[in-house]
Amino acid sequence: MKTDILSMTLPELTEFVISLGEPKYRAGQIYGWLMRGEDISGMGNIPKSLKEKLSDASFVASAKMINKQVSRDGTVKYLYELYDGEAVESVLMQYKYGKTICISSEVGCPMGCAFCASTLGGIKRKLLPSEMLSQVIQTQKDAGERISNIVMMGIGEPLDNYDNVIKFLRLVGSPDGLNIGYRHISLSTCGIVDKIYALADEDLPITLSISLHASDDETRSSLMPVNNKWNIEKLLTACRDYFKKTGRRISFEYTLVSGKNDDERDAARLASVLKKYCGTMPLHVNLIPVNNVTERGFVPSDRGRVEKFAGVLTQNRIEATVRRRLGSDIDASCGQLRAKHEKIL
Repeated sequence: MKTDILSMTLPELTEFVISLGEPKYRAGQIYGWLMRGEDISGMGNIPKSLKEKLSDASFVASAKMINKQVSRDGTVKYLYELYDGEAVESVLMQYKYGKTICISSEVGCPMGCAFCASTLGGIKRKLLPSEMLSQVIQTQKDAGERISNIVMMGIGEPLDNYDNVIKFLRLVGSPDGLNIGYRHISLSTCGIVDKIYALADEDLPITLSISLHASDDETRSSLMPVNNKWNIEKLLTACRDYFKKTGRRISFEYTLVSGKNDDERDAARLASVLKKYCGTMPLHVNLIPVNNVTERGFVPSDRGRVEKFAGVLTQNRIEATVRRRLGSDIDASCGQLRAKHEKIL
C-alpha cells in the first residue's frame, strides 16, 4: 500500500522523507508544493531521484476538477473526481468578509434525510483527510484568491467520518499549511450525539451547526431517520453539554418545507423546545427554504411564511436569520451535480 502524503502533517511527512534516506529539509519543500495543489511530477525543486522514490512509495490523493458551474450571483459549484473515479462537490461563495468554501466529507451520504439529494444512491465511501483538504486547495488555486472560511455542509455527514474529519481540521488549521483559523470553520451535523460529545473534547474552537429541521420528534423522524436513534431531547441535551464544555455558540439549521414544518405553531414549538433543553445558551436559528429536488417532491415555503416563522422566533428572543439563497440558477441543492454525473437523478 502506498502512503497518502497529502493526509500527513509536516512532522509526519518529515519522518517519511527521512525514512526514504533523504534530508529532512526536503519535507518542507514537498509540503509547500502539496499546499499549492501540485502532484509529485510538478514539484519543481525536487530532484528526479526523490520524485521516483515518492512515486514508488506514496501518492497524492488530490481532487481533479471535472465540472464547474458559475451562477449569476458569483457562486461557483465544482465537481471533483477523486483518485478512484468517485466524485464529490464543493461550492465557493463570496461574502463581504471573504471567500467561503462548502466541502464534502463523504462520497454520498448514509443518513437518508428526506429532502436532500446527497442521500440519493446511499454512501459509497468516506473521504480521506487529503480529499477534503484537496477540495480547499484546488478551489483556492482555481479562484486565484485565498479562501478564508470553510463550512462542512456538503455531501456526507462529517461526524460519520469522524477520525478523518478531525485529521482534516488539524491539517487545514495548521500554521504549516493553509492556516485557516478554526473560528472560521463550521461543521454541520444531522445529530450524531456520541460524536458531538467526542468533538467537545477535541479542543477545536470551530462552530458547530445542528441540522434540526423540525420541532417535534414525529416530524423530524419523517424528515431525518437519525432522529429514531437520537431524538430531539438527546440531541439538544448534547448541544447544551457541548456549550458548557466549549463555550462555543451553536447554530441551528432549519429547512422550511411548505406544509410540513413551516407554520407559526411550528415556530412557537421550536422556540419552546430550544429554550427547554438549551437553557441559557445563546440561540441562533438559520432558516433555509428547501431547495427544489424533483425526486424529493418538497416545495420551499413562500416568503410570507418564512418571515412569519422568523418573526415568532424573534418575539421569543431567539435570533433568526433567513439564509441568502446562492446558486439558484445552477444545481444548488447539495448532491445534485454529483447525482446528475452519476445519473442518479
